[in-house]
Amino acid sequence: MLDHGAPPRTPRTAPAPVGIGTRLMRRKPVERLVAEGGQGEGGSLRRSLGLWQLTMISIGATLGTGIFVVLGEAVPKAGPAVTLSFVIAGLTALFSALSYAELSGTIPVAGSSYSYAYATMGELVAWVCGWCLVLEYGVSVAAVAVGWGEYLNELLDGTIGVTIPDALSAPPGDGGIFNLPALIVVLLAMAFLLGGAKESARANTIMVCVKIAALVLFCAIGLKGFQSGNYEHFMPLGMAGVSAAGATLFFSYIGFDAASTAGEEAKNAQRDLPRAIMLSLVIVTALYVLVAAVAVGARPWQHFSDSEAALAGIMKDVTGQSFWATLLAAGAVIAIASVVLTVLYGQTRILFAMSRDGLVPKVFAKVHPKTGAPRANTVIVSLFCGVLAAAIPLGQLADATSIGTLFAFALVNIAVIVLRRTRPDMPRTFRVPLSPVLPVLGFAFCVWMMGSLSAITWIVFGVWMVVGLVFYFCYGMRRSRLSQDPAPAAQK
Repeated sequence: MLDHGAPPRTPRTAPAPVGIGTRLMRRKPVERLVAEGGQGEGGSLRRSLGLWQLTMISIGATLGTGIFVVLGEAVPKAGPAVTLSFVIAGLTALFSALSYAELSGTIPVAGSSYSYAYATMGELVAWVCGWCLVLEYGVSVAAVAVGWGEYLNELLDGTIGVTIPDALSAPPGDGGIFNLPALIVVLLAMAFLLGGAKESARANTIMVCVKIAALVLFCAIGLKGFQSGNYEHFMPLGMAGVSAAGATLFFSYIGFDAASTAGEEAKNAQRDLPRAIMLSLVIVTALYVLVAAVAVGARPWQHFSDSEAALAGIMKDVTGQSFWATLLAAGAVIAIASVVLTVLYGQTRILFAMSRDGLVPKVFAKVHPKTGAPRANTVIVSLFCGVLAAAIPLGQLADATSIGTLFAFALVNIAVIVLRRTRPDMPRTFRVPLSPVLPVLGFAFCVWMMGSLSAITWIVFGVWMVVGLVFYFCYGMRRSRLSQDPAPAAQK
């Protein structure tokens, strides 16, 4: 029976389909990023880190990589002007550090530049940035672990007169079969990380103090063998050599942004993250330039080799004794282990954020309720990085890391400009001075240094990007939480 008094029914219509262009450019509001901070599958990250711990994480991830590991490869490219290469790389890092400092105080979450890109430039750009960060952090862990074995052999030789055979201490292509020490140091770092962020930070602080003491000791002894004649031809390979060395040495600065990955475990992230980033970069750059200047002064640049244990060799040459070289090697073993620990920490937190957004499998966002650590994430990443370190030579790893880092940093500089335009009234605990001039300079420096890298590095980077885009379009785009819950995702 019809009810003629009832109002006519409005026929239901299916929701309008969302175009692929709109889906790729969808942004995640800052408020939503912050509101979801710390939450994982089955638990949440714990806020336990203060300014001191955050600064030590940043220094721990940075200091030692370039000096202890990559210096021997950079000096033959630039000669005595390697000190200038460190300054250029540090200046490039400084511009990007200013942008990181502003965004880390505005968007204090675990995703670092991936999350900043998500809030400003859309999901596709965020994915590309996150994929670069996977390359940056994951491969750098492997690269640093490779150098750890060199110093471990120096230490073993100076203490008990025994070294690990080349077959088990070098990757294929460098005269070995499998780099066992590199795998071991990654597994040791994994063990610390599984205990939780607070416990890992405590161990890292001790290791950072040891590495600073080791570098100060090197400078004190290296000055005794300093010869000003080693600087007579300061730039023998021209500005091209300085630029090439700077691009390689930029690998040494990737750690300062590790503090930004701790945004959801910092007690007062908006206040402490910008301070920790800037403070750590100043300390690290000063030490890098000082140690590089002393090293070249103590040994002619033509006599540098690609040995990852270059500093220990200089100590032995200057003193004529193996004791000091052994002592430095002991410091380097601890120092490089702290780099592995903190960079591995950053990698797990990047994947944690990407997993929470649905772009990578959920297993990376599962948090252990007792320790507050993403256990499965940590184990998977550690095993991957350990095998990579054991099987691939250092030089290839360092350059691949540099290009991924530079690309991510370039995007962060753009993100600052975009967020200033789209959200000018948003509270900021730190503001980049002279914006947009300095962010534009940071972007330009990153692009310039990327252009100094070898063709093979660009090919590797291109292949990596293609693989990442295939994964995104086949998996991430469909499973993104914004595609499943689009209503709250509208950008304000």
